[in-house]
Order: sequence, then C-alpha cells, then structure tokens
Amino acid sequence: MNLSFQVTPKELWEVLLSIAPVRPVFIWGAPGIGKSSLVEEFAKTVGLPCVSLLGSQLAPEDIIGIPQVRDGVSEFLPPKMIARKEPYVLFLDELNACSQEVQKAFYSLIYEKRVGEYHLPEGSIVVGAGNRTQDSAIVKTMSSALVNRMFHVQMKADAGQWLEWAYENGLHPWVIDYITQRPDHLFSVPPKTEEPFSTPRSWHMLSDILKEYGAGEKELPEDTVRMLVYGCVSASHAGMFVAYTKQLGNQHLFQDIIKGTAKWPSRPDERDVLYFLAQSFRAKLIHELPEHKQKMNREAQYLAHRGKALIKELSSINYEIAQMVVAEEEGESLPDWFMVEIVRDLPRLVRAAG
Repeated sequence: MNLSFQVTPKELWEVLLSIAPVRPVFIWGAPGIGKSSLVEEFAKTVGLPCVSLLGSQLAPEDIIGIPQVRDGVSEFLPPKMIARKEPYVLFLDELNACSQEVQKAFYSLIYEKRVGEYHLPEGSIVVGAGNRTQDSAIVKTMSSALVNRMFHVQMKADAGQWLEWAYENGLHPWVIDYITQRPDHLFSVPPKTEEPFSTPRSWHMLSDILKEYGAGEKELPEDTVRMLVYGCVSASHAGMFVAYTKQLGNQHLFQDIIKGTAKWPSRPDERDVLYFLAQSFRAKLIHELPEHKQKMNREAQYLAHRGKALIKELSSINYEIAQMVVAEEEGESLPDWFMVEIVRDLPRLVRAAG
C-alpha cells in the first residue's frame, strides 16, 4: 500500500493520541524510518508498557495459544506475553510480513481486542506497522478483511524533527552537523540491491559507531572513516560525508564562501571537498530560494545575488561540478526564475547541463 498522503513523526504522534485509543492504527513506512521507536516512545509517554510482536516470526499458535481440556471441554490458553491483567500497548510490527494463517489469527485481536475468551484489559491499545512493497522488504499481501479493520497512515522522514530528536539524544556532532547541511540525505529510497542505504536508523547507527571509535576526540585515518560510513549509509551520501569530515578544520568554510569571505577550494587534492560544498550549495539554493521571485525576502535576495556569482566562480574552477549545481537531479531543480537569470549570465553552462 502506498497512501497518497504522508505524515511527519509529530503528526503521527497526534494520530496515535487521538485515534489509537478507539481504533487500531496501522503505520506504513520504509525500513529504518522510525516506526518502531515512535510507537515505543508513544507507549512510554501514555504510561503503558509496550509488548512487541514481530509478524514475520510468528505462527498462528503464538497468537491464539494452545488448546487445553478442562472439565471435558477444550479451551485455548493465550500466550503469557499477550494475556496480561493491566492495560498495555500491543505493537504488531511487520504485520504485513506474516503468513495468511497468522493474519487470520489477528482478526479478532485487532478488531475486538480478544483472543478466544480472553479480552485485552480495558484501555489497551493495538498498533500495527509494516513496510511497503517498493521498499524491497519482506512483504505479503494483507487480506481485505485485515486491511478493513484498521486506520491506515503513512509515515515520512522529516529532517527538522529528526534533528530536534538528535540534539535531545546527544547524537554525534558530525552526524548532526552533516544532516543540518544536507537534510535531503537523511533518507534515501531502499535500493534493489543488497547494500546499505540512508535512513534515520542508519544515521543513528553511524553516530553510535563514531562515538565508539572516538571520532572527533582523536584523529581517525581517512580509510577508517570511509569504512565506518560506507558500512552504514548510501554510498553517494557516504562519499559526501567523508568529504565533509575532511573540511572540519574550517567548520565555517561553507558559510564563509556564501558571505564572500572565503573562496571555493581549488587544489586537485581538495576536489572531493569542493564537490561536497557544491552539493551543499545546491541544496541551500533549492530549499531557501522561493518558487516565485515576487515572494523573495531580503535573505533570499542576498542568496540569489551571491548564488549567481558563486556559480560563475565555480565554473571557472570545475565546469562539471558547476553543471551539477544547475542541472535537474532526482526530480529537484533550481527555481525557474533563478534559472532564467543563470541562462542570461551563463548560457553555455546551462546548455551543457541540460
């Protein structure tokens, strides 16, 4: 399932607070986007224990229990982890990865909060979650009866909200600073091949690893940094992150270039740093210049003025990297009005990029 409307983690939080107490909620989203951690934090906030069941590892008897004969009559005894006396949040993770038989076992549990004769304690909440078909994850088709028993919502990554969380939880400063400069690198679409890719979870993992290696407290060989980063996030993002670490000696270089108090690095051995700075420059133009010129404020006017000059300077250092800044990439492009001005000033560059 791919819903036409997506919500941020904060919006999903409101959904859980408002809807989950009265109707079961199913959260769709890519692997590593933060579905599980958000549900666990939600349970903690509302003061309920969270019991997680992993759909891909369940058999029907793990839900409905096993039969036992009492007084000549058989009855099913639900599993101990489900049969509790106090209310709790039942989190059914990877629900759409379980078999059809297991899905059937969930019917009454999800809709009626009941397993056989056992009813979940009053005030219990049921939340499900799963990946989508396009995420290259283990996914099975959910029956229409199961789909129709839940409210569905699709979660998306939000760099601003994730950075707030990262600050609060003390993630490694390199990771926080990098995502601040490249918020578009927080999440990437899962690849069709078996390789690491960028998600909020993988950046958190990289943060933990950098802390363990003492990055920032001691100097790490570049090969070590490469090994750590390429093992966690998308290869294209990893290369940019390595370039970012190489320019840490001057942490304000990017802002100084924007202000005009520093120049683009031009030495051959600085080419990867130049590429990182140019990519960051492109991202800044895309995210901070308005779609329509008449909506520009003073800051945007200054950025547009400096932007044209910096693209011209960049083209004199490395023509291909300058083309990368102005070219459409992954469905993102500079505002049309800004491109008209670039065409006027640097027509050959834009023609080559096109």
